[in-house]
Amino acid sequence: MATFLSRLGRLAFRRRGVTLVLWLLAFGGMGFAASSAPAPPADTFSMPGTESQEAFDLLTEKFPDASADGASARVVVRAPEGSKITTAPQRTAVERLVADLAASSPQVVRVADPYTYPDVSISEDRKTAYMVVTYKVPAMEVGDKAHDALDAALAGAEKSGLTVEAGGDAVKIEQAMGGTGEKIGILVSAIVLVLTFGSMIAAGMPLVTALIGVGIGISGITALGSTLGLSGTTSTLAMMIGLAVGIDYALFIVSRFRAERAEGRTPEEAAGRAVGTAGSAVVFAGLTVIVALAGLAVVNIPMLTKMGLAAAGTVAVSVLVAVTLVPALIGFAPVKVMARKGRLRYAVKPLSERKQRRAAKHTAKLAKKTRPNLGSRWASYVLRHPVAVLLVGVIGLGTVAVPAASLELGLPGEGQMSTETTQRRAYDLLSESFGPGFNGPLTVTVQAVDARAAGDEIGAALRKTDGVASVSPATANKAGDTAILNVIPETGPTEKKTEELVRDLRAAAEDLERSTAARILVTGQTAMFIDFSQTLDDALLPYLGLVVGLAFLLLMVVFRSVLVPLKAALGFLLSVAAALGAVVAVFQWGWLADVFGIDAPGPIMSTMPIFMIGVVFGLAMDYEVFLVSRMRESYAHGARPAEAVVDGFRHGGRVVGAAAVIMMSVFSGFIVEDNDFVKMIGFALAIAVFFDAFVVRMAIVPALFALLGRSAWWLPKWLDRILPRVDVEGEKLGQAQNARQTDRERTLVG
Repeated sequence: MATFLSRLGRLAFRRRGVTLVLWLLAFGGMGFAASSAPAPPADTFSMPGTESQEAFDLLTEKFPDASADGASARVVVRAPEGSKITTAPQRTAVERLVADLAASSPQVVRVADPYTYPDVSISEDRKTAYMVVTYKVPAMEVGDKAHDALDAALAGAEKSGLTVEAGGDAVKIEQAMGGTGEKIGILVSAIVLVLTFGSMIAAGMPLVTALIGVGIGISGITALGSTLGLSGTTSTLAMMIGLAVGIDYALFIVSRFRAERAEGRTPEEAAGRAVGTAGSAVVFAGLTVIVALAGLAVVNIPMLTKMGLAAAGTVAVSVLVAVTLVPALIGFAPVKVMARKGRLRYAVKPLSERKQRRAAKHTAKLAKKTRPNLGSRWASYVLRHPVAVLLVGVIGLGTVAVPAASLELGLPGEGQMSTETTQRRAYDLLSESFGPGFNGPLTVTVQAVDARAAGDEIGAALRKTDGVASVSPATANKAGDTAILNVIPETGPTEKKTEELVRDLRAAAEDLERSTAARILVTGQTAMFIDFSQTLDDALLPYLGLVVGLAFLLLMVVFRSVLVPLKAALGFLLSVAAALGAVVAVFQWGWLADVFGIDAPGPIMSTMPIFMIGVVFGLAMDYEVFLVSRMRESYAHGARPAEAVVDGFRHGGRVVGAAAVIMMSVFSGFIVEDNDFVKMIGFALAIAVFFDAFVVRMAIVPALFALLGRSAWWLPKWLDRILPRVDVEGEKLGQAQNARQTDRERTLVG
């Protein structure tokens, strides 16, 4: 592996012009393909094997008109203080609003007048009413003109003194992304890169190559969207993790090139060796990330499977960019990529006498510096106090992980949006006037010979279930073989009691099926959210097992050790548990809610743990492979275990620390956004990277190496014979270089 990659790196360095042109052609070609491709399909959500999905499919078949994918907006109006919505002036204003909404856009199909069914659409105190605006297109296709017309109609009604708010998928969501927080994160990343490398060229290279890799990956997803059924949101995970690993991979290779040049190798030799060693680590780190992302298929939710595979493809592109485009770009500036201070000693062209004296003076100054850097000093400290460092790290992370035992999963709803949004205000108005369960109705489908009669009988029985506020009369389809009942819970859609009610209704349905000879299914948005969360909850442990297991095998091949991949996997699990604990404490329990600006603490978004595991696993394996591969390289070349640890931190500690700070700054930028779920993702990823990079990789890992000694690299002989040899540490590169040096010396002597 190292030999092949070294040759590839040297080739890219020599043929840098051709390599750059090929990548630019790929970038432009993918961009053109994406711009000329048909529009990607709208987001589709399905959960094969769940009762909610089975009921939804039944409704689509039996009630094609009612189950259309058209968007809807639920407009809530409240009369001024001291009046009622049924009085003549308020009724006139509401009816005018109904007419304005109906004429607001050609995409509007109908508007339900609240006075047609006052017992359903008007609250008991006659102060609040709601109307449903139905569109003939899905939410993703509701145009800006339709959104603006809806806003104008609502604003006109407010002038008459009504309080008017709107929720539903047809209402425009104000995006706060791309704000100050993101800009600060990018700025911090740039500063960290400049401080790490001391060169603008070296600092910009990881950012440029990462953007090229992500650009090709995202364009490819867009180009294949209509063919493979990839929606516009499929690329979300690909962009996030593609940028993260793309920056890291280029950072590792550029850093290794500079280290090789500092040891006196020519630019081409340094590029080849950097790609052969650090590039090997990049390839295997990329493989572990691809395993984690492709493993999302075990969740059995098509949307997540597509997102995982798309992101895995983007990571593969990032790996190829790192091992080919990065050495090619280095070839264009082999001197300027070095630190500005002392750059003269690496000059390729002959220097003037003055510059030669400056270079010699700097070289002599460097030779006098025997003081170890921060990374090696920290490693030496850990080696002197391994037990204390290990206990502090493990106990500290274990304590932070305690709240994770109370993790409750849910899906985002309007009840968790910012109170500044009209969706949240409409949600609160409906909860106050119609009860908290009104925002999360359940749909019960009944299949029977006489569905209406069976539905009424079943509805009467379901009304007696604890937690049910009301049950609507049964509505049958034209064939009369399927009926629908709407069940309003007494509690809100995200409350634990509502989840228990869904289970109670399904248990009651099993008994009623026997007595009525009907087929009964419970669905609705709330039930689908509950099933989705349960599906992800059930898949979490199998997903972790698959990812950690396959990564264990890959790392065992890389490091020729059983204990190194074992502690890498256990350390990752510890950091993830601690990150989940911190997320639960802040976003579910409400600790420090005011500090982070959290409006409504509640269940953790169902997809967050899975996404966090995928992203953090990729970054954790990056840090593990790059840091430990340096240790393995030193050990393979004859260093003692303790010396190998110090050497690994001397060369890799600063780079891994810089990579972690960059990722933390980027992810932390999301914390200042208005949306609580965006805050949650940003906080979770930032805190997880902090725990894994600085506590697990920088403290627990060297402490374990100190305690294990040579045993850390133990591998049974029978397993050593079976496992393939990939030479990540570049041992064969050293042998080949020595052979070439011997040949040159013989030639000179001859």
